[in-house]
Amino acid sequence: MLRIRYELIRFRKDLARYTMSDLRYKHAPSIWSIGQMFDHLILVAEEYLEEADRCLRGEGELGGEKTSFGEKLFERGDFPPIKIELPPEMNQPPNNTDSKDRLRERMTILISKMDMLESRLNDADDNRKTLHGGFGWLNAREWFNLIEMHTRHHRRQQRDLETWLRQKDL
Repeated sequence: MLRIRYELIRFRKDLARYTMSDLRYKHAPSIWSIGQMFDHLILVAEEYLEEADRCLRGEGELGGEKTSFGEKLFERGDFPPIKIELPPEMNQPPNNTDSKDRLRERMTILISKMDMLESRLNDADDNRKTLHGGFGWLNAREWFNLIEMHTRHHRRQQRDLETWLRQKDL
């Protein structure tokens, strides 16, 4: 579980090297900025933490299976190295207005929430699950682990965005 904490702290540290212009730069209209990627990481992690918390509170359902994609994802422990397109109704562009300080603050709050929730995972009933739209029924530990997989997935996107930033300045 330390791995997710490490990834988020690393992303938070990365903020220091970006200017506000860097955070908001969009290589193309359909490509997110680095600031949007950070916003997305935080929002999705908060959503997954809420689902894990629901499982820990005894909400959700008993049982339930993952989808075949969900099974493969958890067997592999990683998202495939592809861009994943969400359905249009779930694909609203993330916020592109937060300052570096605001993003850093949001990341710090997220890490604190994760630390608090992680301390409760030992008491989790692995049969208590809530539904993820693409991966099927997940328990608290799986929701928590999904945060780390999702965060690592966006590390690749960060490298691409940084490449476009460097090319912009040439």
